[in-house]
Amino acid sequence: MKTIRASIIGFGAVGQGVAEVLLQKDEYLKNIGLDIKVVAIADSKGAAIDPDGVDLSKVLSKKRANGKDKGTVGSEKYTGLEIITTIDHELVIETTPTDIDTGGVGLANMRAAFEHGRDVVTSNKGPLALKYRELAGIASENGSNFKFEATVGGAMPIINLIREVLAGNDIISIEGILNGTCNYILTRMMEEQASYEQMLAESQELGIAETDPAYDVEGIDAACKLVILANSIFGMDATYKDIDVTGITKITPESLMLAQNDGYVVKLIGEVRKDLIRVGPRLVPVGHPLAVGGTLNVASIQTDLAGTVTITGKGAGSIETASAIISDVIAIYR
Repeated sequence: MKTIRASIIGFGAVGQGVAEVLLQKDEYLKNIGLDIKVVAIADSKGAAIDPDGVDLSKVLSKKRANGKDKGTVGSEKYTGLEIITTIDHELVIETTPTDIDTGGVGLANMRAAFEHGRDVVTSNKGPLALKYRELAGIASENGSNFKFEATVGGAMPIINLIREVLAGNDIISIEGILNGTCNYILTRMMEEQASYEQMLAESQELGIAETDPAYDVEGIDAACKLVILANSIFGMDATYKDIDVTGITKITPESLMLAQNDGYVVKLIGEVRKDLIRVGPRLVPVGHPLAVGGTLNVASIQTDLAGTVTITGKGAGSIETASAIISDVIAIYR
């Protein structure tokens, strides 16, 4: 049995999802020879630390005390950065909120983790969308593993599929729907022949869209995911500011109906190839593999040997994203 000491830095929806999945899959992990012992958890208000392993059930209850996320994980006055630099452990699970302007605390956390020889598994797009090459370089210099499947497709595997299952293939292009919020709004606009504003309001009521939806509806989230693919798969050195991005805010019910009459749906499609990265609304034939509805994500990977491989799945959700994180952890230590 291999014991891996881990920290969870950031304990919002995704961090809590990781804790839930570790509890749920404890027996499975032990059956494959892994004992993942979480020795520290940090949120923005405090930390829980125990070298013998934090009680995940207790921490989850404490965090959710007095309603959703009203509590804190613990009373220890450690920041995530202090945990990373001072507490002995092998793995940092970095799930702090994404900041695409500066990289936020996530960028400092990842740098520190690699400088201390720790492995990093993350769902945080911001640092990778801005500084992927630098982070990959520091990880390599210090012999650290760096895995980030959860940053692009949530539970839908793209990066590991390409790197492992499709190893040996030249990747010609990747295109698809990489934002479930936009896909939901466009799907509902067509179904109800309703305006963008009406369906945005519906998606906010359902918790699919954020109170400030700009990050999703302006195409920025999809652009960040494309940058991660461009840099990690195609070896580019792009940031999201290099991308030609158009969101969905100007799409009208009339334009969707015109498209439908001609046998098309309108989807927010991201595309990356060696000489191109772009995000924008495109006409997709009804019945085409990219014409998925609701909050689903889809990616079509064009290869030289395997032809076109298309995958679809849930691109968001705490448990779904945690699924990708746990998969990365298993891939490192199994």
